[in-house]
Amino acid sequence: MVLGAGLINGDTVSTLLGNRIDAAIKFANKQIKKGRPAPKIVFSGGQGPDEKLSEAQAMADYAIAHGWDKDLVILEDKSRNTLQNMQFSKAIIQNDYGQNNAYIKFFSNNYHIFRAGLYAKMAGIAANGIGAATKFYFLPNALIREFVAVFLMNKKRHLIVIGLIMVLTLLLVAVTIYTNIMSH
Repeated sequence: MVLGAGLINGDTVSTLLGNRIDAAIKFANKQIKKGRPAPKIVFSGGQGPDEKLSEAQAMADYAIAHGWDKDLVILEDKSRNTLQNMQFSKAIIQNDYGQNNAYIKFFSNNYHIFRAGLYAKMAGIAANGIGAATKFYFLPNALIREFVAVFLMNKKRHLIVIGLIMVLTLLLVAVTIYTNIMSH
């Protein structure tokens, strides 16, 4: 399963998204070389209001242009976010595979694998993620965005933990000040 990302000019796969697709094709070709059946690749991503076609279709077109067999392509073209990528792709995979125990890998960029894994778990998918390369200059912004997104996924829990850390820190400071005053 390759997770979508926005398209350039509404119809072109970006380098970032291309890296995801390339990683999936590389993994699939390794499976074939090991004597395993050729896996199907689910391209997951809907069509945004500024896009001329779905991300799934653009990714499939890219993969086919790069040598991937069109008969091994499955489109999930309704999702709007990573959780929906997982949920909608799961249903398509179960329908195509005919069982609930398909061996699933998901592909995204390396900075996005942790959060995508959280969403896979939320969707009830037992899958591992494989991260595609990301240009170094893009990583700081991407990592900050991922940190904020993970924080917001469980903001109540995180705010409680931060609050406890602040209270404990204040207590430690107070004890240190009190100890210093008493020793002088």
